[in-house]
Amino acid sequence: MKAINNILLGAAFAFVTTSCGEFLDVNDNPNNPESVTPELLLPTGLAGAAFANNNELNRFASTVISVTAGAGGSPASYDIYDIDGDDFGNQWRFELYSGALIAMDEMIRVSDEIGASAYSGIGKIMMAYSYALATDTWGDVPYTEALAGLENTQPALDTQEDIYKGTDQVQSLFDLVREGISDLGEESSIAPGQEDIAYGGDLDKWRKAGYTLMLKMANTISYREPALATEIINEVLDANDLIMNNDDDLNVRFGTAQGSYAPIHEWTNVSTFAADLIISTRFVNLLNSKNDPRLPIFVTAPTGSYVTIDNGFAGQRPLPQTSWSRFNNYVTGGGVGPVRLVTNFQRAFILAESVVRLGIAGDANEYYQEGIRASMALAGLTTAQVDAYFAANADEVTLTGDAEADLEKIITQKYIAWTGNGVEQWTDWRRTGYPTLAPHQNAGGVDPNQRPLRAQYISQEVNRNPNFPNNIFSNVPVWWNE
Repeated sequence: MKAINNILLGAAFAFVTTSCGEFLDVNDNPNNPESVTPELLLPTGLAGAAFANNNELNRFASTVISVTAGAGGSPASYDIYDIDGDDFGNQWRFELYSGALIAMDEMIRVSDEIGASAYSGIGKIMMAYSYALATDTWGDVPYTEALAGLENTQPALDTQEDIYKGTDQVQSLFDLVREGISDLGEESSIAPGQEDIAYGGDLDKWRKAGYTLMLKMANTISYREPALATEIINEVLDANDLIMNNDDDLNVRFGTAQGSYAPIHEWTNVSTFAADLIISTRFVNLLNSKNDPRLPIFVTAPTGSYVTIDNGFAGQRPLPQTSWSRFNNYVTGGGVGPVRLVTNFQRAFILAESVVRLGIAGDANEYYQEGIRASMALAGLTTAQVDAYFAANADEVTLTGDAEADLEKIITQKYIAWTGNGVEQWTDWRRTGYPTLAPHQNAGGVDPNQRPLRAQYISQEVNRNPNFPNNIFSNVPVWWNE
């Protein structure tokens, strides 16, 4: 089976039923101001965005980036770089365009009608996050015409460059976030509460998340557009309102009962897809080589030893299956998660990279060490344990002053910190080429010498919408990676 079916999005998705018809045919779903309110749409949009990040795109990305290895099913194909237009249809149609995006778009529209600026602000920030996820995965995607429903069932694709940078006719993702941050500061007729499954209605934290999302997106395009990236990074630094501690991370939590679990818990521990993935030997070796105390926190060892396979391995899988090393509770949360979308450690590593590569003012080594400490603290290590690691591994936690060597250190530590979020790891590897990863065994696909650089357009969309190009394969970089 090429794509894991949607698992229910839990209690949040009980509020609103999104369209399961043709892509973008959303006019007949119940998302209209007569039947829903912003309070009902907010958890749907948040859970949808987290679900899209955490589900099949995560299985794919974690595997191609050598954190997990494919033991069967779709991941066995991903592991040898074999993807095609039959992959990720659910993620494109139901989790993003007819899930998170349509819920947030409708929430913004309803909120504008009743003056609920707090909800519209959150919606615009999460719309930008979700569109960034879509364009970073597929490249050019429907954007300005994406959510017109039956008024336009064959939307045009906007270029990734226009989506990020904007034009006279296209609002940039950065401007969308700026608009959302501005909305958060306006008087709101109603205020979010517990239905905000990320921050519980704390708008100060949403503002920090918005600015940190801008930082993330600027980092994403920084190789292709270094001047623009530098301008935006300085803008958010001047605002001085970024995520600065782990408690402010943008996380989405799921439920505690089967059917409402976070996807990564479901496909790691519960569903019939649990036999598809095992932790990669390469990932365990990497953390062991750094004496990293997070390894047993990130990865299980049911037998007392790590039972793994190499990426692309074609031999007999270890038996019994119960001995396999998998993602540990830090990642799955026993079903709750959380799904980590924008984080404190991410902010620190981005700033370290920005000092090294872009000449942003600041101390790269200080930011680098802050990122490592934030990740280790998030994993549950005490300050004393972190201090002991730093004292015993000074070379690992100290930058050298050589720009390329320091960049490799920064991105490799960021890769380790993002354990459980393969999408972010894949994006950073595509941007920088780090961490340095050996080719997988038995690689095939379009180009056996090239890890996938994008997802291929969904075959169903190519067949039904003449605006979609055909034959853009996984070895073709997206705009910001050209």
